[in-house]
Amino acid sequence: QVQLVESGGDLVERGGSLRLSCACSGFSFSFYKMSWYRQAPGKEREFVASVSASSTYISYTDAVKGRFTISRDNRKKTAYLQMSNLRSDDTAVYYCNANLESQNDYWGQGTQVTVSP
Repeated sequence: QVQLVESGGDLVERGGSLRLSCACSGFSFSFYKMSWYRQAPGKEREFVASVSASSTYISYTDAVKGRFTISRDNRKKTAYLQMSNLRSDDTAVYYCNANLESQNDYWGQGTQVTVSP
């Protein structure tokens, strides 16, 4: 059974930091690109960051560059999103995604990040 379990979401003050985790099981984690997406209230889900299977390629949406860091540990089958200097517009439900090109695409249930003004 495929599982992606996000954790680490919380209420944090503006300027604060959080580390999200995405613990995975039920698929060959080390072959998958891992990404984080987020969805704010009333908005569509948007891409935040991705890391390739071997961590060679990393990308970020412009809004988080310099503040967020994506990483992964293939031994632990876990992806991370370190978020710092959080702003109010970072408030959203954050989702973990595992993708193997056009073959498989898996999503977690999401974790809420709320940044107080």
